[in-house]
Order: sequence, then structure tokens, then C-alpha cells
Amino acid sequence: MIPIFWLIPVSAIIALLFAWFFYRQVASEEEGTETMATIASHVRKGAMAYLKQQYKVVIIFFILLTILFAILAYGYQLQNNWVPFAFLTGGFFSGLAGFFGMKTATMASARTANAARKSLNDGLRVAFRSGAVMGLVVVGLGLLDISLWYLVLNYFYPVAEDTHNMMIITTTMLTFGMGASAQALFARVGGGIFTKAADVGADLVGKVEAGIPEDDPRNPATIADNVGDNVGDVAGMGADLYESYCGSILATAALGAAAFMTDGATQIKAVMAPMLIAAIGILLSILGIYLVRTQEGASQKQLMNSLHKGVNVSSVLIIVGSFLVLYALDIQNYLGIWGAIVTGLIVGIVIGKATEYYTSEEYKPTQKIALSSETGPATVIISGLGMGMVSTAIPVIAVIIGITLSFLFASGFDFNNMSMGLYGIGIAAVGMLSTLGITLATDAYGPIADNAGGNAEMSNLGPEVRKRTDALDSLGNTTAATGKGFAIGSAALTALALLASYIEELKIGIDRLLLSNPEYVFPNATVITDRAQLNSIHLNEFMNYFEVNLMNPRVLIGVFIGAMMSFVFCGLTMNAVGRAAASMVDEVRRQFREIAGIMEGKTTPDYARCVAISTKGAQREMILPSSLAILVPIAVGLIFGVPGSIGLLVGGLSSGFVLAIFMANSGGAWDNAKKYIESGHMGGKGSSCHKAAVIGDTVGDPFKDTSGPSLNILIKLMSMVTIVMSGVTVAWSLF
Repeated sequence: MIPIFWLIPVSAIIALLFAWFFYRQVASEEEGTETMATIASHVRKGAMAYLKQQYKVVIIFFILLTILFAILAYGYQLQNNWVPFAFLTGGFFSGLAGFFGMKTATMASARTANAARKSLNDGLRVAFRSGAVMGLVVVGLGLLDISLWYLVLNYFYPVAEDTHNMMIITTTMLTFGMGASAQALFARVGGGIFTKAADVGADLVGKVEAGIPEDDPRNPATIADNVGDNVGDVAGMGADLYESYCGSILATAALGAAAFMTDGATQIKAVMAPMLIAAIGILLSILGIYLVRTQEGASQKQLMNSLHKGVNVSSVLIIVGSFLVLYALDIQNYLGIWGAIVTGLIVGIVIGKATEYYTSEEYKPTQKIALSSETGPATVIISGLGMGMVSTAIPVIAVIIGITLSFLFASGFDFNNMSMGLYGIGIAAVGMLSTLGITLATDAYGPIADNAGGNAEMSNLGPEVRKRTDALDSLGNTTAATGKGFAIGSAALTALALLASYIEELKIGIDRLLLSNPEYVFPNATVITDRAQLNSIHLNEFMNYFEVNLMNPRVLIGVFIGAMMSFVFCGLTMNAVGRAAASMVDEVRRQFREIAGIMEGKTTPDYARCVAISTKGAQREMILPSSLAILVPIAVGLIFGVPGSIGLLVGGLSSGFVLAIFMANSGGAWDNAKKYIESGHMGGKGSSCHKAAVIGDTVGDPFKDTSGPSLNILIKLMSMVTIVMSGVTVAWSLF
């Protein structure tokens, strides 16, 4: 164990201590009036009730999968014996990160609104510090889980005795990435269905039919809508980026172990490098959080610059910090690996800027969508779809350039040096996510500001306060869209690193088969008889042995299934939102019709009933799409073997990445086009243009908050399932 390793768990603990400090800081703020506190209490209780119900469903799935893994590990020796336990801890810590983040967010909404009564900067400070709790909890728990598992596995598989043990350690640790991915998908899909069912009901009946504001206390769905912001965009996003963060570090560690199989000392350094870079990133994220502040009367661009200051300073410093880490480790070609890290950071910034350009009301694309509302909702939808499709170009090109440069830098500009090139792609993903502590804080800030605006409106606070909370809310829409773009971009690089890690996991699976069988026969009739022979096989040779090429119909079948999965998954989640929203619309209409005095403000609507409808709909509807993400990779591996599995991952990655960007950007632009009109342009609230924009926003809601952001988890979960089940694939596949 090299001494610098201890920086990893220490940084994780520091992140958790600062998260606790910011939590106590926010908790010490006043909630405001009795009405503000009561509204916040309704939202808090609804969010916790939903989360409790969701965890009940998720626990059942985790128990079933853990039993399956235990049978495969202990009954058939097709997996490492630690796999069931690693899987459980990944899911547990992912759920815990979402829980802490949501607990803070639901506590912070009224406090943010109350702080906005004093000044814009006070409101920004409370909301952003609350988001920082989410960011620091995610990176703290993620890195703590990784470092603890490394210590445990290193004790049972001493690296000093055999470099192959490092492969066992890193590939086993990938399993807890599957636990995190599975939990994240349930959180994202369930939370997305909940929030959009409530949002659509509140918009269509409240805004369009009844002509009342979105957050009007007379709207029965308004509390459910605010609850949804927390369970979808806080708990869901937290779990999403937790698994991206862990997945990028674990995949890169596995690739580093494979790249230096013949040099034990360098192998340890290559495995430590992504963990140490993440550790430095935590410390720099905390520094960046303290730099976020603004002035009274700031414009949207000035508010965005306030957040950018913290993110940009952290990003610049991580460039320096990562260089020092690699220099201290003295890894082979450390300058090239550092170039890959810088490439990942730049790609993340480019994707964020592109998303901001296409979704912020400050720029022409969103303003053009708002302008199209003059001719009705149909043209709003058409222009939003077209803009979303065009917006995929910059992120895709950025990722292509990022993959190319990171591969070349790390490989020493040698396309034949596959192992180092793939390690470079993995560490580029780590670089992109290294300052996740602050980038996730800017994302979690969004729903907190949104809830604060709702609380201010429902509490009838003054116009000056509403102006401040509206400014914070509009900024939050853009940061949320930027965060989704960032999550999708990091998913692409992480999934590619996981695809390469799959090959190494296959080797472990074959090695395990050699213990019970004297030889393993590849599909091309090549025979393997011992571990040394297996480890000597070059990556390209390995692909040839398994007949992974575009002329193999099993690869093409896998590609088609993977591409199909992205669209089927989106279709299922979109339809799920439609069905749940229909129930919500019926309920809101019923309350307006049957409960006397709601519109006059004399009677309080039945908020709990709407929360219960969204909860029930989300729990029922999330099961099928989430189950398919787990079952399809297993089925493809069993039927079409390794070629089919690799085709599945390639098809899912390529189609899912582009589709996710399209949906997230279209939805974000529709939302901000509506807010652009509500700020006083083109007739303002209640105008025909506003009603047309509300329809566009309603279509975009499941785009940006349910289907789109769930796709990046789908991509990685399919990769994780394929990796974990690789032993089953090589042992039992039909073809």
C-alpha cells in the first residue's frame, strides 16, 4: 500500500464533514412565516413518503438479484464470492446519497425563499450551499466506498504476491457499480414519472384550463409538483451521478490494472491515479463552493457567471493538481495521461456551454422557440424538436474529439497501444467528473430554487421577493439542463471505458472456468490451458478469438437490440408519464369540480391525494423499463454470447447518447421558452403565446426530466450488467 493512498479516504471524509457543516449552516436559517413553514412541511412529508415507498420496491429487486449472484458465485463458481456484497453496498450508498441530498433540499426551499426576502445573494447562498450538500455527499460516499473495498479486497488478494490479484480486485469492485446503477435507474425513472405526472396535471388544468399560476395554492397538484422536483431532480440526479462518478473511477482502475500486468509497482500507481485525482477534485470543489456569490439586481448572465466562477476555478486548479499527482506517482507517459485528463475536462466544459446555449433564455435558440408560439402550440413543438436534433452536433463532436485525443495522448500517439489508449479514455472521464462536488451542487441548486419560488408564490410574498426567486428559478432551469448534458457526456466516456473493462472481466471469467476445466475453447477453436497464456493475449487478438467483427451477424444483432433498447425504454417511460399524468389531470379536475371554495381560496385542496396518485403511478410504472435494462443484457449474453453482448453495448451507447442529448435539450429549451414569455415578452402570462408555450413545456417535461436523463443510466447499467454476468456468458451462451 503506497502512503499516498490514504489521501483518498481522508478526502472522502473531509467531503462528508463539509456536507454536514453546510447542512447545519442551512438548517440554522429561518424558515420564514408560519405559512412558508407549513408549505415546506407538506413537501417534505410527501417527498419522504415517496422515497420510503420507492425503497420498498427497490429492496425487493436487490434481494432477488443478490440471491442470483450468490447462486452464481457460491453454487457455480462463475463469479467472485464478494460480488453479492459489493452489489449491495453500491446500491445502499447510492440510495443514501440521494436520501441525504433530498432531505437537505426539502429543508432548504422555505429557507431559500426567506433568505430572498433579504437579498438576491442571500437566496443564492442558501440554495447553493444546500445543493453543495448533495454534491459533497455523492463524491464523499462514492470515494469512501471505493477506498474501503480496495482495502478489504487487497487484504484477501495481496497485490504484492501476484499482479493478477489486482485484476481480481478491480473487476470485483466494478460490481458495486452495478448496484449503484440499478438504484440510480429506479430513482431516476420513478422520480421522473412522479414529478412529470404532477407537473403535467398542474400545468394543463391549473395554468391552461383554470388560468391560475403554476404554484398557486389553489392548484391541488402544486404540492405534488414541488415534491416531484425533489424526488426526480435531487434524489434521482444524485443517484445518477453517483454511479457515473464511481463507474468512471472503477472502469479506469480496471483498465490500469490490465495495462501494466507485467509491472506490479506501476500497476498499483495506475490503479491509484483515478482515485487520487478524484480525491484532489473533492478538495478543490470545496474551495470552489466558497467562491459562489452575486450582487443585488444581477441579470441571468451575471448569476450564471457567479456559478461559473466556482466551477471554473475548481476546473483550472484540478488541471494543476492532477499534473502534480501523476508527476508524484511517476507513471509511464504521465504527461500523455495528464493530457487525457485535461481533454476530459475541456469536453465537459464544451458540452456544458453547448447545453447552456441551446437551453438558456438568454440565447437565440430558446428565444426562437418562444417566437414560434405566435402561431400556436404546433409550431412550438416543431421548433423545439428541430432545435433539439440540431443541438446534438456539438456534444457528439466534442466527445469524438475527446475520445480521439485522450486515446492518442495516453497511448503515445500509437493506435496499436490499445491498453494505454483505453486507459486514457477512462481517465478522461475521471477528469470530466473530478470536480463533481461543485458541478453537482450547481445542478441540485436548480430544484431547490424552483421549490423556493413555489413557496414564495404560495405564501403570497411581495413582488420583489418573487422577482428574486424567479431569477434564481430561471437560473436553476439552465443549470439543471447543463447538469443533464454534463451527466450524459460523462456517461458516454464512462460507458466506453466500461466496454473496454468488459474484455478484462471476460478474462477473469475464463480464468475461473479454467479452475474447473483443464482448457477453454474459444469460438474460433483456439484453446487456452493456463492463466499465463490467457493474460498474454492482446486485446485485438481477444476480439478475433471471439469473432467480434462487423461481418458476424451476432454483433449486428446486438447492435440493433442496443439501438432499439434506447427507443423502447424512452417509449415506455414517456407512456408511463402519460398514463400517470392522465390520472392526475382527472383528479385535479375532480377537485375543482367537487370541492367547493377552492378557486375562491376558502377551501384547501386535497394535496395528499395528488401526492398519493403520483406515488402509486411512479411505483407501478417504473418496474417494466427498469427490469428490461437488467434482463435484456443477460438474455443477449446467454443467446448470442460475447459478440452479441459487445454489439448490444455499442448500439445502446451510440443511440442512447445522441437521443438523450436531443431529449434533454428540447425539454430544457421548451421550459425556458415558457419562462421567457412569463418574464414579460410576447404578451406575458395568460397570453395566447404563453398558453402555446405551456403546451410545448408539457411535451418537454418527460423529455428532459424522465426519459432523457434516464438514458445515460440505461447505457451504463447495461454495461454493468454485461460485465457482472460475463462469467455466465462465456460458460453458458448458446452461440
